[in-house]
Amino acid sequence: MYDLLFANPVVAFIFALSVLVFFHELGHYWVARRSGVKVEVFSIGFGPELFGWNDKAETRWKVCLLPFGGYVKMFGDADAASSGLDEGTRPFTDEEKAVSFHYKSLKARSAIVAAGPIANFILAAVLFALLYMAVGVPEKFYAGIGDVVTESAAEQAGLQKGDRILSLNGETVETFDQLREIVLVNPARELQATVLRDGSEISLAITPHAKEAGDKTVGVLGVRPDPDQAEYVTYNPALALWMGVERTYQLSAQILSHLGTLVTGGGSVKDLGGPLRIAQVSGDAAKSGFDNLIYLMAVLSVNLGLINLFPIPMLDGGHLVFYAIEAIRGKPLSEKAQEYGFRLGLTLVLGLMVFATWNDLVQLKVFDFVTQLFT
Repeated sequence: MYDLLFANPVVAFIFALSVLVFFHELGHYWVARRSGVKVEVFSIGFGPELFGWNDKAETRWKVCLLPFGGYVKMFGDADAASSGLDEGTRPFTDEEKAVSFHYKSLKARSAIVAAGPIANFILAAVLFALLYMAVGVPEKFYAGIGDVVTESAAEQAGLQKGDRILSLNGETVETFDQLREIVLVNPARELQATVLRDGSEISLAITPHAKEAGDKTVGVLGVRPDPDQAEYVTYNPALALWMGVERTYQLSAQILSHLGTLVTGGGSVKDLGGPLRIAQVSGDAAKSGFDNLIYLMAVLSVNLGLINLFPIPMLDGGHLVFYAIEAIRGKPLSEKAQEYGFRLGLTLVLGLMVFATWNDLVQLKVFDFVTQLFT
């Protein structure tokens, strides 16, 4: 059943994105309702409605054709992005103001906006915790071969994913750390290996590539440990949840650090991926198991939470910046200033999406494929 549902990378991508968007918008919705705001629409996706229903609070819950996001439209919003107040042809009555987002206190509006990204961080921590409870954390990696890097010493030697190295140069190898230690001190030196493959032992000659590391030369094999050949330790719910929170924090710090490196010119913009690469990675994760898909969703949830906190109008972070300015000035920015801000934000967001998608097309070699069709 699982293979039937997630064999297609598009299905895996839509499933992962829909869950993340649902929880993000649920954060906005939950705090809005508890702040007394009437929510008119809760939408997963954009465009024509595929199906939906109305609840007792007169909220329209719906799923739309284009599954690339979602929104919560609150009473009085001019649009799905809450870019302004729309009172229609007459001013709101006192009863209508009481349930309108734009007439709520600065504290309430800030809480409603911040709730979306916070929900994504909570979701990530919970997903990590579920993995720590159900799957566990690898305590010891055996000398199993996971992914083999293209054109690496491992590929040239004939190592394959799923192999397990039993000995190297006559020395018994049990863990991946032992394998790494032997390879490091034997750059460009042929090593005889005994490898277990499909229940049979075979002999291979492995010559680690030489690589400069500071003031010394080390050997590099070009493999990653095999997660299927490891001992795992599971944790109780309380400890697992704490570890999930820690992992969410650590991952957030790593992402922000990497973005800082990109901004200062220390990284490559080729690392920026868009929807096509996310779809590809989602498909790969789904094919390798539901636990890998859950892990990817946790990582993407952290990314979604951070991205929405960027101080760009149109995003939650942009709204929070406007509210910070309002708190300092004692009154909101003018409607014209906010309108220009949202236009700028829309331009930035669309530009980033186009750039990331272009990056995907280049990295996935789509242009090369199309060129070959016509040559």
